Order: sequence, then C-alpha cells, then structure tokens
Amino acid sequence: MHQVRYFLAVARVLNFTRAAEECHVAQPSLTRAIKQLEAELGGDLFRRERNLTHLTDLGHRMLPMLQQCYDSAMTAKSLAQSIKTGAVAPLSIGLSLAVDITLFILFITELVRALPGLELRFMRGTGTEIADLLKKGEIEVALAGNLGETWERLESWALFTEPYKLVVGPDHPLARKGSVTPEDIAKDRLVSRTHCEHIPEITAFLAEIGFGSESHKVCSENDVVALLKPNIGFSVMPESSARALGLTTLDLSDFDLQRTVCVYAVAGRQRSMAASTLIKMLRAADWSVIERHVPKGVPKVA
Repeated sequence: MHQVRYFLAVARVLNFTRAAEECHVAQPSLTRAIKQLEAELGGDLFRRERNLTHLTDLGHRMLPMLQQCYDSAMTAKSLAQSIKTGAVAPLSIGLSLAVDITLFILFITELVRALPGLELRFMRGTGTEIADLLKKGEIEVALAGNLGETWERLESWALFTEPYKLVVGPDHPLARKGSVTPEDIAKDRLVSRTHCEHIPEITAFLAEIGFGSESHKVCSENDVVALLKPNIGFSVMPESSARALGLTTLDLSDFDLQRTVCVYAVAGRQRSMAASTLIKMLRAADWSVIERHVPKGVPKVA
C-alpha cells in the first residue's frame, strides 16, 4: 500500500520532491517504490520532467482505481482499530425460525444501551442451519430450541420450557372451546410449520389419533398467521409464539409436547464482550413468566 500512497501523493502535487516530503520519506525511496508499482502494472505512470511531471494515459486510468483501493484499505484499518479498542463491537446472533425475537428484545435493548458501538447482525434458520452457522463461526450466539446436534463443542444453557398448543385464528369455530378432542379437528386441515424442531413428534401424535396426513405446509410464522386468520386450518406451535402472533391457543386431549429454548455458543472459542454479556443476561433472567404461560410482559433480568 505504500507504493499506492506514494503514487497518489505524486499525482496530487506532480512533483517527486514535494511528494516525498509530504510522505515523510526520502525521495529515492519514493521513486524506487513508484518504479516497482509501474513494473507491476506494466507501464509508466508518470512522464518525468523537471518542472512538468504529469500523468501518462495509464496513470490517468489507474488513478481513480488506486484511490479507491487506498481509501478502502484505510477504511478497513480504521474499522479494525475501532473493533480492537471496543469502539465498534459487532455481534452475530442466530435465531431459530421457530423462536419469537420479541422474547429477547429487552435484553438486546439493554445490550445496545450498555455498548453504544454495538453492531448487531441477526441470522435465521432451522435448528440444523443454526448449528452449522455456529460451527462455521458465522454467529457467536444462538437462540433456539433443539438443534438436533451432538457436537462436543456445542455449549447450551436452558432458558425456559414451554408447551406446544393447538392454535387457530381468533374467529375459528373452535376458538372459544379452550380444549378440543381429535374429533373436533378431524375435518380440518393442519397448517404444518416445516421449520419446527418437533415436526416428527407432532406428525406421529396426529397419526396416532387418526388424523390424516394431508396438510398445508409453510416455512415461516407469518405464513401461519396468514392462513389461520381466515380459518384455513389449524396449526401446532409453542405457546409463546402463538401469543406473540395473536393466535388462539387450545389444549388438545393427551397432547403434552414441550420444548426447551436454549442459548447456544461454542466452547473454547474466544467470545466478544457483547456475546459474553448477552449470555450472562439471558442466564440470569427470570423466565417464569413464560413458564407460567402469562400472555403479556417480557422476562426481566433477575
């Protein structure tokens, strides 16, 4: 990069002596560096005349590109220094598609307040995809249910356990029943959440009670809402997700599936201050409002 810096200085003042003075380097060193750059680029960048040094055609063409190159390098150096000093603290968080981000907004808000330079990056995926992102180092922290992963370096801390519920739209004929039987849903259609960590268990239970295999299939919570609000079937999802989406939860006879939401990280990998702080906040929180099935409020730090 020093060759580029010297070239830009000469291109600006059109004088090798003055450019060397600006760069705080001896003129022979500056001249030698520019000759090396010319050798790499395959042609002269300057026509050297005592009082009329000027750019060649190649020099004119290279000037904007080398200026951009130099500016990008300086930006990268500045960003690296900011990260090193803590002025900028990037944090990549993985979220399961089946986890509602609003459950964690209180903690994220507090984290941003405590670390003004924090830059957050959220990535969504299935449990398998989240585990893969952790392995590759593309995220530092993950919030999800079961990842279906037994990797020995995967660390996890359980936050809360909640039940799965049968859910319908607010105007569904079953919405006021509170609890239903297999007969109540026999003629309805399941809206299957393909991103759910417990699809096999849900499918097995419905098959056991004689429910048909036909279903609508969606891959996001917003799509579930879009189908359930006009009463196009029913779904099965964690209670906290259903409440956040404004759906009606029902108890289904003999159905007692639960999930445990955890915070995940990788053992032995150096963590940023932001990641460590978030993990500590989540582990210290009082999650009883979720486990008591209270519909409003967010867990608060103990």
